[in-house]
Amino acid sequence: MELAWHIGRDNPFTWPKSEVFPDRPGPFIRPAMGDRAAHSRALVVGRWGLIPWFAKSPKLTYSTCNARSEEMTNKASFKPSWTSGRRCIIPAESFDEPNWEAGRNVWWRFRRADTQPWALAGLWNTWIDKETGEMVESYTMLTINADAHPLMRRMHKPDPNLPPDQQDKRSVIPIEVDDVDQWLMGSTADAHELLKLAPVEVFDAGPAQ
Repeated sequence: MELAWHIGRDNPFTWPKSEVFPDRPGPFIRPAMGDRAAHSRALVVGRWGLIPWFAKSPKLTYSTCNARSEEMTNKASFKPSWTSGRRCIIPAESFDEPNWEAGRNVWWRFRRADTQPWALAGLWNTWIDKETGEMVESYTMLTINADAHPLMRRMHKPDPNLPPDQQDKRSVIPIEVDDVDQWLMGSTADAHELLKLAPVEVFDAGPAQ
């Protein structure tokens, strides 16, 4: 994994052999800072669930694990990270989504058809406790509307009161390997160009075994 992401061997982290769950520690990749900042990447461990700057405690009463990309420019929890360029890559071998086509939840597992790891778009923040100075790293996963996507629109429980094209089904936003530096280190306009659905042929998906 270190080789795949060009982050070197000096990152003190062991890649998880099990699933990463919301509000638990997980890895994310962001631009290196300080003396190592010359267009290099750093692997960071943080909580999956972004802790906004105004939070009084790292324990939130609301979920910030996902952020709608269409709303991140005006949502108080996510706007500072987006406007300040605090973008990250969330690496994953696979991710799971619920499928309700059978009338019950059947978890589907999503891998890349080319067998490479996913590079999922995210935002990060470093929360600082004003009393103790404690620093807590955290991140959120960006999503995008998938009502028109042949595969991702099949995920999640449909709302029977809404038509198929207005369900606001969501999808993660994969960043292709050649676009990772543009996402991490480009301008806001550069990054915004990458906020799009992945072609269906990128996915290798089916019921989880």
